Amino acid sequence: MKKLLSLLLVLSLLASVGVTAAFAESDAYLGVMLSTNVMSLDTNLATDGESFEVIADCIDGLMQMDADGAAIPAIAESYDLSDDGTVYTFHLRDAKWANGDPVTAYDFEFAWKRIAEEAGEYAYLFDTSVGCIKNADAIIYEGADPDTLGVEAVDEKTFVVTLEVPVSFFPSLMYFPTFYPINQAFYESLDEGTYGTSPETFLSNGAFILESYTPGTASLSLKKNPDYWDADNVKLAGIKYQVIQNSGEALDAFNKGELDVVTISGNQVAAAQKDAALADKLAVTGAGYLWYLSFSQTENNAQGGMLANANLRLAISNVIDRYNLTDNYVMDGSLATFTAVPPQFAASSTTGVDFSADQDLFLDYCDYNPEAAQDFYAKAKEELGVDSFTFTIIYGSNEGNEVALVAQAIKEDIEAELDGVTINLQPMTKSERLDKMQNDNYDIALTRWGPDYADPMTYLGMWITDNSNNYGFWSNAEYDQLIADCTTGAYITDYDARWDALLKAETLVMQEAVIAPLYTKANANLIASDVAGIEFHPVALNRVYKNAELG
Repeated sequence: MKKLLSLLLVLSLLASVGVTAAFAESDAYLGVMLSTNVMSLDTNLATDGESFEVIADCIDGLMQMDADGAAIPAIAESYDLSDDGTVYTFHLRDAKWANGDPVTAYDFEFAWKRIAEEAGEYAYLFDTSVGCIKNADAIIYEGADPDTLGVEAVDEKTFVVTLEVPVSFFPSLMYFPTFYPINQAFYESLDEGTYGTSPETFLSNGAFILESYTPGTASLSLKKNPDYWDADNVKLAGIKYQVIQNSGEALDAFNKGELDVVTISGNQVAAAQKDAALADKLAVTGAGYLWYLSFSQTENNAQGGMLANANLRLAISNVIDRYNLTDNYVMDGSLATFTAVPPQFAASSTTGVDFSADQDLFLDYCDYNPEAAQDFYAKAKEELGVDSFTFTIIYGSNEGNEVALVAQAIKEDIEAELDGVTINLQPMTKSERLDKMQNDNYDIALTRWGPDYADPMTYLGMWITDNSNNYGFWSNAEYDQLIADCTTGAYITDYDARWDALLKAETLVMQEAVIAPLYTKANANLIASDVAGIEFHPVALNRVYKNAELG
């Protein structure tokens, strides 16, 4: 694992990007590449990083991220916490929506109750696996009255949130878009289902206003919000986003000056490193996303549920050469990863040690080890009474040109080492992939997950029985109990014991190969020399432009 550790050091040195020279406010728009289309600007429907980024450009929540990823005041000027750690009282500053209405505590109350009632994919952030907001579980999963949610607008400037139990990272959840406000009067003035589908149906209270946007199109633009409460510190005139899915096209657009910020991968990274004009503009930043294989474990798919067999999953995981994937296909500084919780985003508050710093922990279950894979495979065939298998791997054709290469390399690894296994590849759009996974209509998916907050639970919470993101439909009572102990039970106030229990939970995931971790994504960014102040984060919001400058 020496190669992994050296890569970690390189990434940490490159993670901070900025130019110290002073920049004046510019009339020019910052040109930024998106890797995929924005899927939704509705906080109840958005599930992808691109959508969350644009929403966060335009809307402030109670808190926002500073350059180091810490939660700092946004719409909430301050907050108080009760002695037992379960009641947050947020005190709101004077702020306006772009239509001139004041931003009030009622906007938060309305938005949060809507999320719980409509029970979108990210409503789980309210439940007892994460945010522990009082009565959220009953509303989301049992259809209880949304007015019973533990939130109250005491008056226009006072928003009170009551939790079931203390949640140490709760303030950091507040900068995630699921917790953002919506102007109720504006929302209710729209036709059903149209919120967030155009500039006319989307209302900002943040640094930028949506200027042009049509769902499904490859471009959108934002302009500075002159009525933003912190407008004096916003230097950009606006942002023009352009969707480019091919790394070569991204490099070409950057060289032509059409875009100021692009993400490249594969051979383009090596080319940029060797190009004197580009090398000093290249910055590698940790993106946080874990790419992995998700296995459907129901009888609906995968030859009648063959992938419910843990030994078969372990066999597949142990024939994948992860270093080959990162070194020869992704080629952007991404890290070969052997843990279900990726490195570089969650550190212990008592020791400061990265939860996944030790990538050797699970090599008995997850490694490039064809010999061990044969042992797992032999057991699987004996247990299943079958000696040949055909599975289809689905992947997003619009999630970066390296994804198809990675899928092909995985197919070759599996078929070369596991005699009798045939892998078919099925490309599709990201939205189609997600739809198939959500509806249990797949065998194996090449997919990703980015951390929504700086705690291992942002990954481990996915594999609770019946969690909306448990796409493999794996269920383990011991695992569920460990997670419950960490969220509402024995370890909620014992941080070290909680940390140990989370590691035990991760061990179960790895022992049963619930997923096959592949690599933790890095972004190789090309940033124009006249750009400063973009903040890069591995958690929640990968890029923040509020303090960016172009000059």
